[in-house]
This record gives sequence, structure tokens and C-alpha cells, in this order.
Amino acid sequence: MRLESIPKCFAPKSPTFSDSPRATASDSLTGTDVMAAFGMCQAQAEFGLDLFLAKQGISSPERALERLKEYAIKAAGAHKAIRKHSEEVQHKAIGIMVAFAFQDYSRSAASVRTCECCRGEGFIDAEVFTNKVQYPDGKPPKWAKITKGVFPSYWEEVKSVREVVKVLCPTCKGKKVISNACRCHGRGKVLDKKLSDKTGIPVMKDCDKCSGRGYARLPAEQVRKALALEGLEIAETTWRRDYKPFYEQLVTQCHKEESIADSMLAAVTA
Repeated sequence: MRLESIPKCFAPKSPTFSDSPRATASDSLTGTDVMAAFGMCQAQAEFGLDLFLAKQGISSPERALERLKEYAIKAAGAHKAIRKHSEEVQHKAIGIMVAFAFQDYSRSAASVRTCECCRGEGFIDAEVFTNKVQYPDGKPPKWAKITKGVFPSYWEEVKSVREVVKVLCPTCKGKKVISNACRCHGRGKVLDKKLSDKTGIPVMKDCDKCSGRGYARLPAEQVRKALALEGLEIAETTWRRDYKPFYEQLVTQCHKEESIADSMLAAVTA
């Protein structure tokens, strides 16, 4: 049993209207077996299991974030630029980077994020020019419609007025969220046109934009901006030399702990 099978155990099963008997194979796992496997996996790889359950939305991310913050505080000692700050500033900066690292870890090709263009509203403000008809001398009299050579438009004055209106967001099309999937539609593979034309058969390669992941990662520059909003101004060189590697280390640790939990669950249920 692998970690990706866990969400099925927490989802209610629909009734099956069939006279076919349920599987009775000796190697099939019962509910008791699955719960026992979860308990053993949590005892050996609690951090990774908490991360995965929070990532899938099965449990609250508070425990996973707390464990990740504990790891981050220990790992921060190896980074001089972070260590030189006061303990209060360190904890504030680490808390921000932990939150962003968990968001980055939780992303997948099937996940969505709030649209940055409309900020989750579905509409944006746009300046448009609208033709407004005015009647400075009053509306045309009734006889103007039946008099030859006289038109009601003689009384009209058309002006272009600039106004701000709500228009549909062009990025999310009013959905308020956009997919994290890459342009490869989450497959991580794209057609290599040069090799395909050369060999005469379709040749696939890793997507250059997502490096084969299938989804867009959270830009690390957003972490730096979030730290700046909290009053922690970081120079570009310091960010690239100390803070960014530390942030990437947190993301890597999340994936590493999940891999450990996956291996442990597979070993328990083998």
C-alpha cells in the first residue's frame, strides 16, 4: 500500500447494487489492517504522514507546520545570515518561510491557487470610454419626428466619458482560481519537434518550463517580498546565498519526509 491510496480510506464508499460477492482473497487488506498500518507508519514516520495528510486536506496542517518549524529552527543554525538576527526576528522569518515551504510542497498539477490578477474576485476594474448622449437644450419635441428635413439627432450631443467598470477577469475567466498545472497539462512531458521531425516518430521530452514536475512551483521571490513586508529587508546577494538555499532545504525536507513515510507504509503492508 502506498501513500496515494490513503485518501480512498477516508472517503465514504457509495453502495454497490450488485449480487457479486465482495473480494475474499487472503491478501486483501481489511479496515482493521489499514488502521493498524497507519498506526505503525505514524509511529515510525509521523512527520511525513502528517505532511501528506495535511497536503491532501484530510487533517489540519497545524501539526505538520509545527514539526517543520522545529526542524527549521535547528537547521537555521548553519546559516550565518539568519543566525545573526535576534531570536524574535529569527522566529518570525522562519515562520514565514515554513508557511511558504508547505504551500510549495502542497502544490500539484491538480491543485489550484487564487488568481493573482483579480485576487479571487472574478472581476477586475477597467477604464473604458462610453458614448453618452446628452440633451443640452432639452429633448426633441414630438413634431421633430414627423417634420421633413428635421431630425431628433439635432438636439443630441454625444460625448465620450471615461468610467471605471467591473469586467470579467481575463486570466481566470471569472472562476476566481487558476490551475497550478503547467502548459504541459500536468504530464511533465512535451513533444520534441526537432527530434520528431528528424526521426519521423513522436519523441517526448521533459517540459522545459516545469522541469518535468507537471506544475508551477511557488516563486521564491514571493517569500522575499513577504519577509520585506514584515520589516526584514534582505539584500539580493544575501537572499541568494543564505535565505533561498535555506527555503529550498525546507521544501526538500518535506518531500524527503513524505518519501520516508511512503516507504514505511509500503514495508508495513507488504
